[in-house]
Amino acid sequence: MNYEAVIGLEVHAQLQTNTKIFCGCETAFGEEANTRTCPVCIGMPGVLPVLNRKAVEYIIKTGLATHCSITPSSRFARKNYFYPDLPKGYQISQYELPLCERGYVEILVDGKVKRIGITRIHLEEDAGKNLHTSESGASLVDLNRAGTPLMEIVSEPDIRSADEAAEYLKKLRSILRYIEVSDADMEKGNFRCDCNVSIRPVGAQEYGTRAEVKNVNSFKFVQKALEYEIKRQAQVLDEGGRVVQETRLFDSAKGVTFSMRSKEEAHDYRYFPEPDLVPVVTAPEAVEAIRKTITELPEAKRERFVKEYGLP
Repeated sequence: MNYEAVIGLEVHAQLQTNTKIFCGCETAFGEEANTRTCPVCIGMPGVLPVLNRKAVEYIIKTGLATHCSITPSSRFARKNYFYPDLPKGYQISQYELPLCERGYVEILVDGKVKRIGITRIHLEEDAGKNLHTSESGASLVDLNRAGTPLMEIVSEPDIRSADEAAEYLKKLRSILRYIEVSDADMEKGNFRCDCNVSIRPVGAQEYGTRAEVKNVNSFKFVQKALEYEIKRQAQVLDEGGRVVQETRLFDSAKGVTFSMRSKEEAHDYRYFPEPDLVPVVTAPEAVEAIRKTITELPEAKRERFVKEYGLP
């Protein structure tokens, strides 16, 4: 049977602010472990978050650059899960009311423009980092990254191949760098991607069961992971099996994905409104002021160069 892939990407990009999202700690990279922390970002009892205004402005700027609607009033929520690098036992994120919705990015596919929809862009705090040492067999936690402003850009399931996914990611990273909201450095973990992929018979309208490949950190690995996962799911169906909804990881050395855990649904995180933060109200005049700071974007520059200088 011939199948087509249905792919949606969730991109996490660290924002290029001087300080963290809810405290005054610096967002420096490569510092000694646990030296850029305070009671707020390590989740001590009784502390209160104070929102970083620049992080909000950067999210709005990204939304405008990707043709999103800016939500007049957005709200933070608590996403509850337990992991060693999440000191509070929950992540402050956005759920029902994100800052930006219904945008798009255009890519070139076989010489034609294809529009990839963006479902939402929201603001959240990053977690810390687990460090696993082979010598002692111990796992350590570095909380320098905890509380770094993070934006999540969720695409519609409009991508149909690994090549399209890589092209979308390159275009998105180029936009983020042009508007100077993130350096989008994949080697530093500042630009990470979760890939949601399913397959269905060609011509079918219903989506298949999707698997999520977590935290892929290079364009090459995204392509390899998606190519492998599409083949794996096709083989499962061809052999009469059933694709399981789960979270998988990509082994770049072997070029394969492997099961990590069953896939969570939204209700598993028990979202509820963050009681320590008021809603974020975005005045129209503030949005217009941010719009004026956006310089010529990559696509507009490319079109201008082709027209003005007769480039191919």
